[in-house]
Amino acid sequence: MATPQPRTTRPADARAWSPPLPDAPGFDHLMVETPGLRTHVATIGTGDPVVLLHGFPEHWWQWHDVAPVLAAAGHRVLCPDLRGAGWTAADDPRIERETRLHDLLALLDALGVERADLVSHDMGVITAMQLCYDHPERVRTAVQLSVPPGFFTFSPRLLPAFQHLPPFIWHRPGASLHGTFSARYAARPMSAATVDAHLAPLRRPEVDAAVRPLTRRMILPEALRIMRGAYRRRRLTVPTLVVYGRLDHPTTEDLMGRICRRPERYADRIEFAWVEGAAHFITDDAPEAVAALALDWFDRAAWGAPRCTLRTGRGRPGGRRLPPAPPSPRRRSRAGA
Repeated sequence: MATPQPRTTRPADARAWSPPLPDAPGFDHLMVETPGLRTHVATIGTGDPVVLLHGFPEHWWQWHDVAPVLAAAGHRVLCPDLRGAGWTAADDPRIERETRLHDLLALLDALGVERADLVSHDMGVITAMQLCYDHPERVRTAVQLSVPPGFFTFSPRLLPAFQHLPPFIWHRPGASLHGTFSARYAARPMSAATVDAHLAPLRRPEVDAAVRPLTRRMILPEALRIMRGAYRRRRLTVPTLVVYGRLDHPTTEDLMGRICRRPERYADRIEFAWVEGAAHFITDDAPEAVAALALDWFDRAAWGAPRCTLRTGRGRPGGRRLPPAPPSPRRRSRAGA
Protein backbone atom coordinates (compact mmCIF):
# COMPACT_ATOMS: atom_id res chain seq x y z
CA MET A 1 0.00 0.00 0.00
CA ALA A 2 1.41 3.36 -0.97
CA THR A 3 1.58 5.66 2.02
CA PRO A 4 -0.73 8.65 1.47
CA GLN A 5 -0.08 12.06 2.92
CA PRO A 6 -2.91 12.68 5.39
CA ARG A 7 -3.95 16.20 6.17
CA THR A 8 -2.43 16.85 9.57
CA THR A 9 -1.85 19.62 12.06
CA ARG A 10 1.16 19.58 14.37
CA PRO A 11 1.12 22.26 17.09
CA ALA A 12 4.64 22.94 18.30
CA ASP A 13 3.59 23.21 21.95
CA ALA A 14 1.34 20.74 23.77
CA ARG A 15 -0.09 23.67 25.69
CA ALA A 16 -1.50 25.03 22.43
CA TRP A 17 -4.15 22.32 22.59
CA SER A 18 -7.34 22.97 24.53
CA PRO A 19 -7.28 21.74 27.19
CA PRO A 20 -3.48 21.33 27.26
CA LEU A 21 -2.20 17.83 26.58
CA PRO A 22 -0.85 15.89 29.59
CA ASP A 23 2.89 15.46 29.94
CA ALA A 24 4.33 12.62 27.87
CA PRO A 25 7.94 13.16 26.75
CA GLY A 26 8.92 11.74 23.39
CA PHE A 27 5.50 11.76 21.74
CA ASP A 28 4.56 13.62 18.57
CA HIS A 29 0.98 14.81 18.14
CA LEU A 30 -1.01 15.20 14.97
CA MET A 31 -4.57 15.63 13.80
CA VAL A 32 -5.53 13.29 10.96
CA GLU A 33 -8.46 14.41 8.84
CA THR A 34 -10.83 11.79 7.46
CA PRO A 35 -14.39 12.42 6.25
CA GLY A 36 -16.30 14.05 9.10
CA LEU A 37 -13.60 13.44 11.70
CA ARG A 38 -10.36 15.00 12.91
CA THR A 39 -8.57 12.35 14.93
CA HIS A 40 -5.85 13.25 17.41
CA VAL A 41 -3.07 10.66 17.31
CA ALA A 42 -0.09 10.55 19.66
CA THR A 43 2.84 8.77 18.02
CA ILE A 44 6.23 7.56 19.15
CA GLY A 45 8.93 5.42 17.57
CA THR A 46 9.59 3.97 14.13
CA GLY A 47 9.26 0.47 12.73
CA ASP A 48 6.45 -2.06 12.55
CA PRO A 49 3.15 -0.39 13.51
CA VAL A 50 1.36 -1.01 16.79
CA VAL A 51 -2.04 0.58 17.44
CA LEU A 52 -3.14 1.16 21.05
CA LEU A 53 -6.87 1.68 21.71
CA HIS A 54 -7.75 3.31 25.02
CA GLY A 55 -10.63 2.64 27.39
CA PHE A 56 -13.09 5.17 28.77
CA PRO A 57 -13.05 7.74 30.27
CA GLU A 58 -9.41 7.54 29.26
CA HIS A 59 -7.69 8.62 26.05
CA TRP A 60 -4.28 8.35 24.37
CA TRP A 61 -2.44 9.27 27.58
CA GLN A 62 -3.47 5.92 29.07
CA TRP A 63 -0.51 4.48 27.14
CA HIS A 64 2.14 7.07 28.08
CA ASP A 65 4.13 4.51 30.13
CA VAL A 66 3.51 1.58 27.75
CA ALA A 67 4.10 3.08 24.30
CA PRO A 68 7.73 4.22 24.90
CA VAL A 69 8.71 0.64 25.79
CA LEU A 70 7.14 -0.68 22.58
CA ALA A 71 8.83 2.10 20.60
CA ALA A 72 12.22 1.27 22.11
CA ALA A 73 11.74 -2.31 20.88
CA GLY A 74 11.45 -1.09 17.29
CA HIS A 75 7.81 -0.20 16.77
CA ARG A 76 5.93 2.78 15.40
CA VAL A 77 3.29 3.22 18.09
CA LEU A 78 0.02 4.98 17.28
CA CYS A 79 -2.27 6.06 20.11
CA PRO A 80 -5.46 7.57 18.65
CA ASP A 81 -8.15 9.33 20.61
CA LEU A 82 -11.27 7.45 19.55
CA ARG A 83 -14.45 9.33 18.65
CA GLY A 84 -16.03 10.87 21.75
CA ALA A 85 -12.77 10.93 23.71
CA GLY A 86 -9.59 12.93 24.09
CA TRP A 87 -8.90 15.67 21.55
CA THR A 88 -10.64 14.09 18.55
CA ALA A 89 -13.40 16.20 16.96
CA ALA A 90 -16.37 14.96 14.92
CA ASP A 91 -18.77 16.84 12.66
CA ASP A 92 -21.62 14.50 13.65
CA PRO A 93 -21.96 13.69 17.38
CA ARG A 94 -23.92 10.48 16.78
CA ILE A 95 -22.23 7.24 17.86
CA GLU A 96 -23.50 3.77 16.94
CA ARG A 97 -22.21 0.28 17.67
CA GLU A 98 -19.66 0.21 14.82
CA THR A 99 -18.97 3.93 14.38
CA ARG A 100 -15.54 3.70 15.96
CA LEU A 101 -14.67 0.68 13.81
CA HIS A 102 -15.32 2.66 10.63
CA ASP A 103 -13.34 5.57 12.09
CA LEU A 104 -10.39 3.29 12.81
CA LEU A 105 -10.38 1.79 9.32
CA ALA A 106 -10.37 5.27 7.78
CA LEU A 107 -7.54 6.32 10.10
CA LEU A 108 -5.39 3.29 9.24
CA ASP A 109 -5.92 3.98 5.54
CA ALA A 110 -5.02 7.66 5.97
CA LEU A 111 -1.80 6.77 7.79
CA GLY A 112 -0.87 4.06 5.30
CA VAL A 113 -1.06 1.28 7.90
CA GLU A 114 -2.01 -1.88 6.05
CA ARG A 115 -1.55 -4.27 8.99
CA ALA A 116 -0.63 -3.73 12.63
CA ASP A 117 -0.34 -5.31 16.03
CA LEU A 118 -3.29 -4.19 18.15
CA VAL A 119 -3.47 -3.58 21.91
CA SER A 120 -6.73 -2.50 23.53
CA HIS A 121 -8.23 -1.92 26.96
CA ASP A 122 -11.75 -1.71 28.38
CA MET A 123 -14.09 0.05 25.92
CA GLY A 124 -11.35 0.02 23.29
CA VAL A 125 -11.63 -3.77 23.21
CA ILE A 126 -15.05 -3.47 21.56
CA THR A 127 -13.55 -1.72 18.54
CA ALA A 128 -10.53 -4.04 18.55
CA MET A 129 -12.70 -7.17 18.52
CA GLN A 130 -14.83 -5.80 15.71
CA LEU A 131 -11.69 -5.15 13.67
CA CYS A 132 -10.31 -8.64 14.39
CA TYR A 133 -13.52 -10.40 13.38
CA ASP A 134 -14.58 -8.23 10.44
CA HIS A 135 -11.17 -7.26 9.02
CA PRO A 136 -8.63 -9.83 10.26
CA GLU A 137 -6.32 -8.99 7.36
CA ARG A 138 -5.62 -5.63 9.06
CA VAL A 139 -4.43 -7.18 12.36
CA ARG A 140 -1.25 -9.21 12.81
CA THR A 141 -1.73 -9.98 16.50
CA ALA A 142 -4.03 -8.69 19.24
CA VAL A 143 -3.66 -8.10 22.96
CA GLN A 144 -6.82 -7.22 24.89
CA LEU A 145 -6.73 -6.03 28.46
CA SER A 146 -9.30 -6.48 31.24
CA VAL A 147 -12.14 -7.75 28.99
CA PRO A 148 -13.07 -11.37 28.15
CA PRO A 149 -12.97 -12.58 24.53
CA GLY A 150 -16.18 -12.15 22.57
CA PHE A 151 -17.04 -15.84 22.68
CA PHE A 152 -17.36 -16.04 26.48
CA THR A 153 -20.52 -17.48 28.03
CA PHE A 154 -22.27 -15.01 30.32
CA SER A 155 -22.32 -15.80 34.04
CA PRO A 156 -24.15 -13.93 36.84
CA ARG A 157 -20.78 -13.82 38.58
CA LEU A 158 -19.77 -11.19 36.02
CA LEU A 159 -22.45 -8.71 37.12
CA PRO A 160 -20.14 -6.83 39.53
CA ALA A 161 -17.99 -5.97 36.50
CA PHE A 162 -20.84 -3.78 35.23
CA GLN A 163 -21.20 -1.69 38.40
CA HIS A 164 -19.31 1.19 36.81
CA LEU A 165 -21.83 1.63 33.97
CA PRO A 166 -24.77 3.45 35.67
CA PRO A 167 -22.86 6.75 36.05
CA PHE A 168 -22.12 6.58 32.30
CA ILE A 169 -25.66 5.58 31.29
CA TRP A 170 -27.24 8.43 33.28
CA HIS A 171 -24.38 10.91 32.94
CA ARG A 172 -25.36 14.56 32.93
CA PRO A 173 -23.05 17.19 31.44
CA GLY A 174 -20.67 18.48 34.06
CA ALA A 175 -21.11 15.54 36.42
CA SER A 176 -17.88 14.21 37.89
CA LEU A 177 -16.48 10.83 36.83
CA HIS A 178 -13.69 10.81 39.40
CA GLY A 179 -15.28 7.78 41.08
CA THR A 180 -14.37 5.71 38.03
CA PHE A 181 -10.77 5.69 39.25
CA SER A 182 -11.57 4.55 42.80
CA ALA A 183 -9.67 1.89 44.71
CA ARG A 184 -12.21 -0.67 43.48
CA TYR A 185 -10.62 -0.58 40.02
CA ALA A 186 -6.99 0.34 40.72
CA ALA A 187 -4.52 -1.72 42.73
CA ARG A 188 -2.51 1.37 43.64
CA PRO A 189 -4.01 4.74 44.51
CA MET A 190 -3.84 7.17 41.61
CA SER A 191 -2.59 10.65 42.34
CA ALA A 192 -4.96 13.55 41.81
CA ALA A 193 -2.75 14.69 38.92
CA THR A 194 -3.08 11.31 37.20
CA VAL A 195 -6.86 11.26 37.54
CA ASP A 196 -7.05 14.85 36.30
CA ALA A 197 -4.96 13.90 33.27
CA HIS A 198 -7.31 11.04 32.40
CA LEU A 199 -10.40 13.24 32.80
CA ALA A 200 -9.06 16.48 31.29
CA PRO A 201 -10.86 16.11 27.91
CA LEU A 202 -14.23 16.01 29.66
CA ARG A 203 -13.85 19.78 29.87
CA ARG A 204 -14.59 19.72 26.14
CA PRO A 205 -18.41 19.82 25.80
CA GLU A 206 -18.48 17.33 22.92
CA VAL A 207 -16.53 14.75 24.95
CA ASP A 208 -18.72 15.26 28.01
CA ALA A 209 -21.81 14.88 25.81
CA ALA A 210 -20.48 11.62 24.31
CA VAL A 211 -20.50 9.69 27.60
CA ARG A 212 -24.15 8.65 27.37
CA PRO A 213 -24.26 7.68 23.67
CA LEU A 214 -21.02 5.73 23.97
CA THR A 215 -22.58 3.70 26.75
CA ARG A 216 -26.11 3.41 25.41
CA ARG A 217 -25.45 3.07 21.68
CA MET A 218 -22.14 1.20 21.64
CA ILE A 219 -21.38 -0.65 24.89
CA LEU A 220 -24.85 -1.95 25.75
CA PRO A 221 -25.79 -3.13 22.22
CA GLU A 222 -22.45 -4.90 21.87
CA ALA A 223 -22.79 -6.47 25.33
CA LEU A 224 -26.22 -7.82 24.37
CA ARG A 225 -24.83 -9.28 21.14
CA ILE A 226 -22.08 -11.02 23.11
CA MET A 227 -24.56 -12.43 25.64
CA ARG A 228 -26.68 -13.75 22.76
CA GLY A 229 -23.67 -15.61 21.38
CA ALA A 230 -22.93 -13.51 18.28
CA TYR A 231 -19.19 -14.20 18.48
CA ARG A 232 -19.63 -17.87 19.36
CA ARG A 233 -21.04 -18.28 15.86
CA ARG A 234 -17.85 -16.86 14.32
CA ARG A 235 -14.19 -17.83 14.42
CA LEU A 236 -11.40 -15.64 15.73
CA THR A 237 -8.42 -16.09 13.41
CA VAL A 238 -6.20 -13.30 14.77
CA PRO A 239 -3.70 -14.59 17.39
CA THR A 240 -5.01 -13.03 20.60
CA LEU A 241 -3.66 -12.67 24.13
CA VAL A 242 -6.18 -11.79 26.86
CA VAL A 243 -4.63 -10.16 29.93
CA TYR A 244 -6.14 -9.44 33.34
CA GLY A 245 -4.88 -7.91 36.54
CA ARG A 246 -4.90 -10.49 39.31
CA LEU A 247 -6.86 -8.02 41.47
CA ASP A 248 -9.44 -7.21 38.79
CA HIS A 249 -12.48 -8.86 40.35
CA PRO A 250 -14.61 -10.68 39.36
CA THR A 251 -12.52 -11.79 36.36
CA THR A 252 -10.66 -14.45 38.32
CA GLU A 253 -8.75 -17.24 36.68
CA ASP A 254 -11.34 -19.76 37.86
CA LEU A 255 -14.23 -17.77 36.37
CA MET A 256 -12.43 -17.25 33.06
CA GLY A 257 -11.84 -20.99 32.87
CA ARG A 258 -15.58 -21.52 33.22
CA ILE A 259 -16.91 -18.87 30.83
CA CYS A 260 -14.19 -19.41 28.21
CA ARG A 261 -14.28 -23.19 28.24
CA ARG A 262 -12.93 -24.98 25.14
CA PRO A 263 -11.54 -21.87 23.44
CA GLU A 264 -10.26 -23.98 20.54
CA ARG A 265 -13.86 -24.19 19.31
CA TYR A 266 -13.91 -20.43 18.69
CA ALA A 267 -10.32 -19.29 18.12
CA ASP A 268 -7.27 -20.41 16.16
CA ARG A 269 -4.80 -19.15 18.75
CA ILE A 270 -5.67 -17.53 22.06
CA GLU A 271 -3.94 -17.41 25.42
CA PHE A 272 -4.77 -15.88 28.79
CA ALA A 273 -2.43 -14.24 31.29
CA TRP A 274 -2.76 -12.61 34.71
CA VAL A 275 -0.55 -9.82 36.05
CA GLU A 276 0.23 -9.79 39.74
CA GLY A 277 -0.39 -6.58 41.68
CA ALA A 278 -2.73 -5.08 39.07
CA ALA A 279 -6.48 -4.44 38.85
CA HIS A 280 -8.76 -3.13 36.08
CA PHE A 281 -6.63 -0.08 35.27
CA ILE A 282 -3.78 -2.39 34.41
CA THR A 283 -1.83 0.14 32.33
CA ASP A 284 -1.61 2.41 35.37
CA ASP A 285 -0.92 -0.39 37.85
CA ALA A 286 1.61 -2.34 35.78
CA PRO A 287 2.67 -0.61 32.53
CA GLU A 288 5.99 -2.44 32.41
CA ALA A 289 4.25 -5.82 32.65
CA VAL A 290 1.73 -4.89 29.95
CA ALA A 291 4.51 -3.83 27.59
CA ALA A 292 6.53 -6.99 28.29
CA LEU A 293 3.55 -9.25 27.67
CA ALA A 294 2.67 -7.45 24.45
CA LEU A 295 6.20 -7.65 23.04
CA ASP A 296 6.46 -11.31 24.00
CA TRP A 297 3.14 -12.02 22.29
CA PHE A 298 4.09 -10.14 19.12
CA ASP A 299 7.15 -12.41 18.82
CA ARG A 300 5.61 -15.74 19.84
CA ALA A 301 2.32 -15.41 17.99
CA ALA A 302 4.09 -14.66 14.74
CA TRP A 303 6.18 -17.83 14.83
CA GLY A 304 4.47 -20.28 17.18
CA ALA A 305 2.19 -23.14 16.20
CA PRO A 306 -1.52 -22.49 16.71
CA ARG A 307 -2.80 -23.34 20.16
CA CYS A 308 -5.42 -22.28 22.66
CA THR A 309 -4.77 -22.38 26.38
CA LEU A 310 -5.95 -21.10 29.72
CA ARG A 311 -2.90 -22.56 31.43
CA THR A 312 -0.95 -19.43 32.07
CA GLY A 313 -1.49 -19.66 35.81
CA ARG A 314 0.35 -17.01 37.77
CA GLY A 315 3.00 -16.54 35.13
CA ARG A 316 3.35 -14.96 31.77
CA PRO A 317 2.76 -17.14 28.69
CA GLY A 318 5.45 -19.72 28.10
CA GLY A 319 5.71 -20.65 31.77
CA ARG A 320 7.83 -17.70 32.91
CA ARG A 321 6.56 -16.09 36.07
CA LEU A 322 5.63 -12.43 35.74
CA PRO A 323 6.65 -10.56 38.91
CA PRO A 324 4.40 -8.09 40.71
CA ALA A 325 4.36 -4.60 39.25
CA PRO A 326 7.19 -2.53 40.77
CA PRO A 327 6.34 0.71 42.55
CA SER A 328 6.45 3.73 40.26
CA PRO A 329 6.99 7.39 41.10
CA ARG A 330 3.95 9.61 41.44
CA ARG A 331 3.13 10.97 38.01
CA ARG A 332 2.92 14.67 37.32
CA SER A 333 0.70 16.24 34.70
CA ARG A 334 0.02 19.60 33.15
CA ALA A 335 -3.52 18.56 32.23
CA GLY A 336 -5.02 20.81 34.84
CA ALA A 337 -2.73 23.71 34.00
